[in-house]
Amino acid sequence: MVKIRLSRYGSKHNPHYRIVVADARRPRDGGYIDNLGHYDPRKTSENYLVVNVESAREWLKKGAQPTLTAKRLLKASGVYNQ
Repeated sequence: MVKIRLSRYGSKHNPHYRIVVADARRPRDGGYIDNLGHYDPRKTSENYLVVNVESAREWLKKGAQPTLTAKRLLKASGVYNQ
């Protein structure tokens, strides 16, 4: 199954996440199919959440299943508002 989920990057005690489309069998920080955007949970800048809305909608139409956190972030960015 293809999932939309978060992949961690950044240094120790400074988490940043990529919002990615990946095979569910891959490790969290392993390879991914497509990068949809990024998220900074500490909100250190104005652009703490950036999502490619068109690409995210396409992957959802193809059947990609978002995790709970990814779904919350996609709703916040307006992917589900049509």
